[in-house]
Amino acid sequence: MRMVDLILKKRGGQVLTAEEIQQFIHGYTEGAIPDYQASALLMAIYFKGMSEQECADLTMAMVQSGETIDLSEIKGVKVDKHSTGGVGDTTTLILGPLVASVGVPVAKMSGRGLGHTGGTIDKLEAIKGFHVELEKEAFIQIVNENKIAVVGQSGNLTPADKKIYALRDVTGTVDSIPLIASSIMSKKIAAGADAICLDVKTGAGAFMKTVEEAQQLAKTMVQIGNHVGRKTMAVISDMSQPLGNAIGNALEVNEAIDTLRGNGPKDLTELCLTLGSHMVYMAGKAETIDSAREKLETAIKDGSAITTFKRFIESQGGDGTVVDDLSKLPQAAYVIEFSAEEDGYISELIANQIGEAAMLLGAGRTKLDDTIDLAAGLVLHKKIGDQVQPGDVLVSIHSNRENVDDVKEKLKASIRISKQKQAAPPLVYKEIL
Repeated sequence: MRMVDLILKKRGGQVLTAEEIQQFIHGYTEGAIPDYQASALLMAIYFKGMSEQECADLTMAMVQSGETIDLSEIKGVKVDKHSTGGVGDTTTLILGPLVASVGVPVAKMSGRGLGHTGGTIDKLEAIKGFHVELEKEAFIQIVNENKIAVVGQSGNLTPADKKIYALRDVTGTVDSIPLIASSIMSKKIAAGADAICLDVKTGAGAFMKTVEEAQQLAKTMVQIGNHVGRKTMAVISDMSQPLGNAIGNALEVNEAIDTLRGNGPKDLTELCLTLGSHMVYMAGKAETIDSAREKLETAIKDGSAITTFKRFIESQGGDGTVVDDLSKLPQAAYVIEFSAEEDGYISELIANQIGEAAMLLGAGRTKLDDTIDLAAGLVLHKKIGDQVQPGDVLVSIHSNRENVDDVKEKLKASIRISKQKQAAPPLVYKEIL
């Protein structure tokens, strides 16, 4: 079938076959189909959507467009976790060692992030000596021995997704549920996971601004995963305000260590226990979600979680003593207080704007080749619903430049105080099984 026939078929709302989808993905990846025809098909998908079968077929066609990672030499059920992103999202740093400490293998590939702060790889590199370049044999050996390793994305995974995403970015077709879902799930499946736990964010700091949109995306991804033989579930969690207190690479490592010791922020701890419980359950290490949670809580209390984190850092060349001496993390030259000017209650912490304030300090990147300031960032001292008085510190600004007036202006526009107490938004809206 000619490419124009596929475009007309989808434009008419008809269902594409697996063979037709494979023909498109292969042809576009190989350069046989021009951008203008691919753009037309993407726009038709944007307006007409895709069936559950089409989404699964599109996902697997993208998986098969490049290499896949074989993790069969790792003992046990490999459970991957994916977050759709946000501000102060430190969950991977905590969940990896936490679930590994109760015997669940975590063989994770992560990337460097664009946006408010770096990706998981950037955060881990705030630890002196830590390296993410491991040969496959070493990666598998470390996971079998310590139950956890995290490496940078390498090889030629899902080249079709990379090419299609770049095209979506310039053709107004980014926010299509089938295209978002197949993009995310193709990478997770290609990376070799047996089961996948998804953390789908909603709110001002998330890509999906409403709970309804997040639920639609979560359901589509869960359907794809289950359809292609990967046990998959999703949690829809709040990102209207930043998660936890720290925003910035070294600051988030600090917060992760605190959380693994049992001293972390309540919201971050609770979300990690929720996600972690599902990961442990899907891996077959607990008979119920409740018993899985009990195992994780015990691992934090008895020190197993933080010990696993330390062993994880050392196994990849990092300085494990950072766990006991947080001053060994990169430190900013200045810590500047941003304080309340009126009394009342925090009614809004606009997550995406607070993330932009962290970017002004150098905590994130707008281009892949930008250099991140690992010490820079923000620490929140108040969250929605908290009472404040004039002079109370709202945010500590960690900066390597003395003048941070631009950051203060951004924070001033991002934090709202009202006379009436505002209830904090729910942390978890729904679980999609």
